[in-house]
Amino acid sequence: MINLKPIFNIQNRTDFEQIALEVFNHQFSNNRVYRSFCDLINRHPSDVDSINDIPFLPIEFFKSRQIVSGTSHVQKIFTSSGTTGNNTSKHFVTDLKVYEQSFRRGFEHVYGDIEDYVILALLPSYLEREGSSLIYMVNDLITNSKQKESGFYLHNLSELKTHLDTLEKSNRKILLIGVSFALLELVETYQFRLKNTIIMETGGMKGKRKEIIRTELHHILRAGFGVEEIHSEYGMTELLSQAYAKGSIFKTPPWMQILIRDTEDPLSILKHGKTGGINVIDLANINSCAFIATQDLGKLYDINQFEVLGRFDHSDIRGCNLMAL
Repeated sequence: MINLKPIFNIQNRTDFEQIALEVFNHQFSNNRVYRSFCDLINRHPSDVDSINDIPFLPIEFFKSRQIVSGTSHVQKIFTSSGTTGNNTSKHFVTDLKVYEQSFRRGFEHVYGDIEDYVILALLPSYLEREGSSLIYMVNDLITNSKQKESGFYLHNLSELKTHLDTLEKSNRKILLIGVSFALLELVETYQFRLKNTIIMETGGMKGKRKEIIRTELHHILRAGFGVEEIHSEYGMTELLSQAYAKGSIFKTPPWMQILIRDTEDPLSILKHGKTGGINVIDLANINSCAFIATQDLGKLYDINQFEVLGRFDHSDIRGCNLMAL
């Protein structure tokens, strides 16, 4: 059994690598799906001396397998939004307190005390379904903000506009977190000149609009909200940690790191500054799988700073080409 305390008290790269190797050994021994994958590619603890040697489980496995480490009771199943005709990912969470500790500390690491903010959430596509890990996180942040004005909005954009205008005049810190298509609809309906509000997009058009690149999205949102920069959240159903960006560069909390894999040789890790597939080490995933090969393309600039450049073409079919190994 891994002691969780060191995971959320990592101080440096040495700490991270040591704990990551411990988590790898734990999951190799206690996660049947991950062990089978490691056996398939012939990578075992005796072959792993650094985090670059650790096998990363293709994220597609969360669509077809129950990814758990150990035999603890499942407390919550988070599901991805998906699209019609596609299987959704399922994250079987055996300890919600780990998730809560991760997103609370992760937010504080970047933005400070949650009680300093009024949290406004414009997440209609997530609110309209069950099992969203994002809704679980934002609901907890709203509760812990202890601000009576904090809350969710569905399609009541006029009410949100009124509240934003009123809160702006009160000179308080405001965080508006929203799915991309809803934020676009808001600025197409109303114009703002915000000075005390952070605008954070969670990405995705969820089938409501044509997908656009992040730079174009941010350009439209900056103009519509009258702000200098748009913040972003990088998270997904399969992770229990989030990275945040104030602009284009995401930063991870100390217990989360990004590696970039070669798109032609997915078991090889690229040097900083090279474009490739994003591999995530999320040590908060201690009870599922902490080592995930995503379908996103990106570039790593520093140990905890990275950029998301897009997704693999036809990712649901081709995946990250680890599935063919």
